[in-house]
Amino acid sequence: MPELSQEIERGRALLPYGAAQVTGPSMVPTLRHGDRLVVRWGGRVRAGDVVVLRHPFQQDLLVVKRAAERRDGGWWVLGDNPFAGGDSTDYGTVPEELVLGRVRLRYRPLQAGQRSPLALARWAFSAARPVLSDRSASRRLRAR
Repeated sequence: MPELSQEIERGRALLPYGAAQVTGPSMVPTLRHGDRLVVRWGGRVRAGDVVVLRHPFQQDLLVVKRAAERRDGGWWVLGDNPFAGGDSTDYGTVPEELVLGRVRLRYRPLQAGQRSPLALARWAFSAARPVLSDRSASRRLRAR
């Protein structure tokens, strides 16, 4: 499950936007291990948004998931990688107060071996992308 640094928490109260780093495979292909995120703290969450939340059972652990559907008791969140686990299928709905913010942008850091002009051009073209809502997430959930 993508885990985020607790250092994020300190800056969250000061600014509406913050940075985070992803670890783990649960949001592949949308997010990969090592991706950096720009998060809008406290923003309105809608079904399909990628969100940062506190893990319901380990509240010192921050995770990134897709808010699939609002249910009684909070949000049903899913990872984009169905084989990774660590989402609401394991721990149920996440209370609204544990959802901290919406992910707005992801950017991939430059890899150490990317020195050729072609590699740099490919990185520059794909490094920063908005993280879009997947409105079909709740439809997929109902189809199961």
